[in-house]
Amino acid sequence: MRMPFQIDLIGKVVLITGVSSGIGLGTAHEFARAGACVAGCARKPESDDSVSAFLQAVEGEGCKALYVQADVTQEEELEKLVQEVIATFGRLDIVVSNAGMNVFEGAAECSERIAKPYLEQSGNGVILLMTSNHAFCSIPGCFPYNVTKTAITGLVRSLTIEWGPKIRTVGVAPGFIDTAGNDTWFNSFPDAMAERQRTINLHPVKKIGTVEEVGALCVYLASPMAGFISGTTILMDGGRSALMQDS
Repeated sequence: MRMPFQIDLIGKVVLITGVSSGIGLGTAHEFARAGACVAGCARKPESDDSVSAFLQAVEGEGCKALYVQADVTQEEELEKLVQEVIATFGRLDIVVSNAGMNVFEGAAECSERIAKPYLEQSGNGVILLMTSNHAFCSIPGCFPYNVTKTAITGLVRSLTIEWGPKIRTVGVAPGFIDTAGNDTWFNSFPDAMAERQRTINLHPVKKIGTVEEVGALCVYLASPMAGFISGTTILMDGGRSALMQDS
């Protein structure tokens, strides 16, 4: 009897930053579907509805969930976050660095290496760094967002070289993903539906991506099935980068 293709992460513990909405929430759900315990953080208080959505997404799949309110730009809060993950689950196997937003001025600081010792103890630690299709090609007016996202691809390569073989590092570069944030973008136009359709038409697949698709890719990349993928960044942009501007 043939068994369906399935990724099994039962017994693994994943820490995902920025789980209160969008890609972080979708990724948390997909890891729970694969059987992993999921720890998440965001700046929202535990009483916020978005935190309830995260907990329901994970626990609804029969998996253990942990939420810690944390600002990832603050070292002491990151230390508390990682320590709570270890205290709760006793291990840490996968980190998905997802928290962030479009910033068109200023600069972001590099995060500390607080999770590294626990990922090394796992023996098969995985770091997934969320970047963007802007790391490969961009549009006017996106500085410094596009610059910082390009820098992440260099970080992926460096961590692979410096922290391997105990820790495998892969970048994930989504294109236009259907999130509440992008709904806000569409609604800034006089005709939101027309702008959405214009955006869809820019993609050869004639759709925009979903958070579930990003999450599914992350689950695969964190699994043993992707054990030979490291030091590279996977672009998922619906073919937009393949299309010339006059097409």
